[in-house]
Amino acid sequence: MDFKDYYKILGVEPTADDKEIKAAYRKLARKYHPDVSKEKDAEAKFKDASEAYEALKSADKRAEYDELRKYGQHGQPFQGPPGWQSRGGFGGGGGEDFSDFFSSIFGSRGDAFGGGQRRPAGRKGQDVEMQLTVSLEETLSTESKQISFQVPQYDGSGRHVSNTTKSLNVKIPAGVADGERIRLKAQGAPGIGGGANGDLYLIIKFAPHPKFEVEGQDLVITVPLAPWELALGTEVAVPTLTGKINLKVPAGSQNGQRMRAKGHGLLNKSGERGYLFIQLKVVMPKTADDDTRALWAKLAERCDFNAREGWSN
Repeated sequence: MDFKDYYKILGVEPTADDKEIKAAYRKLARKYHPDVSKEKDAEAKFKDASEAYEALKSADKRAEYDELRKYGQHGQPFQGPPGWQSRGGFGGGGGEDFSDFFSSIFGSRGDAFGGGQRRPAGRKGQDVEMQLTVSLEETLSTESKQISFQVPQYDGSGRHVSNTTKSLNVKIPAGVADGERIRLKAQGAPGIGGGANGDLYLIIKFAPHPKFEVEGQDLVITVPLAPWELALGTEVAVPTLTGKINLKVPAGSQNGQRMRAKGHGLLNKSGERGYLFIQLKVVMPKTADDDTRALWAKLAERCDFNAREGWSN
């Protein structure tokens, strides 16, 4: 079963609002409707567009799809996150000829079991929310992270009776952002009277880093340099999240100047990394003897340089 990127099919960004999604679908429906289109594979493209719109027009379905989208690439075999289970076997439902991928996520809209019986009436379990602190290095890791959280337990009448501790191994999705809310389906409190389990929501919190500041998908590091290193130029080893890079500082560089290194920032949703901005900071010696001060004085006289020229105008 291959993964389908419904945003890509409609030609919209994942941030598109309902109006943009509807407009994109209507445009494709007019272009590929089998009754009027002469395009190659028009029928298949029309079905794809209809399926994509069906998945994204509903806020609930879209939220469910967005969580799974982090684990798939368009046209590639789909492997869901830990704890995710396909609903395969329900079929497209409603007479729509939707793909196995769509049915595996959303099941039949009639919500009927194989024997034609409806799901038993019940109440969905309580959703659980927790803050998950991750280091910047962990956002690049492909390894799972173990988490533990409290899950409320209820009796048959819906009365809260206790809490239990639940542990999961979760993989931090590529491109996760500080403050992002991630949904893990059915990992919350158990349902009541046969109802579905609640969901677990993880609120991502980036741990403060001793060297890097975060600006979107970019990182900023401040590199201390002596005055003569800015004046004469130098080469310095700069830390990154995965090692070090050698930075050439040109002669005549300025205090506060930024240089950038491509591909050493954080991951984005497409799996690409942002920039590492290296900010130069001049650091003066804390002490100086008479000979050193004499050299500074000679330099001041020799340079004939006014740092505040035009500053007071």
